[in-house]
Amino acid sequence: MEEIIKKADVLIEALPYIQSFYDKTIVIKFGGAGMTDPVIRRNVLEDIVFMSYVGMRPVLVHGGGPYINKRLEEIGKEIKFVKGFRVTDEETMEIVEEELEKVNREIVREIISHGGSAISLSGKEDHLIEVKKLEADGTDIGYVGEITKINGDVIQKMLISDIIPVISPIGIGKDGFTYNVNADQSAAEIARSLSANKLILLTNVRGVLGDPDDPGSFISHITVPEIEKLVGSKVISAGMIPKVKACMRALERGVKKIHIIDSKIPHGILLEIFTDKGIGTEIVKR
Repeated sequence: MEEIIKKADVLIEALPYIQSFYDKTIVIKFGGAGMTDPVIRRNVLEDIVFMSYVGMRPVLVHGGGPYINKRLEEIGKEIKFVKGFRVTDEETMEIVEEELEKVNREIVREIISHGGSAISLSGKEDHLIEVKKLEADGTDIGYVGEITKINGDVIQKMLISDIIPVISPIGIGKDGFTYNVNADQSAAEIARSLSANKLILLTNVRGVLGDPDDPGSFISHITVPEIEKLVGSKVISAGMIPKVKACMRALERGVKKIHIIDSKIPHGILLEIFTDKGIGTEIVKR
């Protein structure tokens, strides 16, 4: 009986959040090593299906780094990053597209198997993600795109029909070429264009740390000015920089809150959204 009552308490705690986020758009970015673990992936996708069933409008943007790296290693191709961006020549771009398309369709199939309704979308379809060639500090890093425009109408049509859009971060340039786009930035720009209530970034870490070498320095709530200080002091560095910059840009453009969550925590999305304390780092504008 006590166990049953505890379950009821959990549902009651979630009720005001379900009411608050009903009919609200929430963009989730899923990437990193967690994507390759079937248990983690199932937990994440079950959370997203749950969100859809309680009246929220989730949008899933995914990466595919581990799969891309594996393919490149198999053909003996060097894996190189500059300022957190993958150096992408023509051959690499072909592999990026192939792997992202494969992952995308697998995710859609899994969502459907959990009782959800989902559709595959690539950023290049209907010019969903328009880009220009990115220059990283004057270095040519190949077919890497900087987002110039999100055409969100196609996403809105899916949401209105209670379909979960599953989007791969491929952009299309005015030159007609396809470009590799940072998945965090894609999710942030899509969230901004949809006026999303929340942007959730699922990563391999618990959240933002005040000291990268001290897990005990975890920060549960932080503002944009505080993030800027951590970047300036190089506490936030390497691959985390594009992530937090995307967050700051999204907040400046109207997204209300951003959450960075460790994808390895079972049902971390639900714990972050539907409980009083949450389990990740919450980022707000001020």
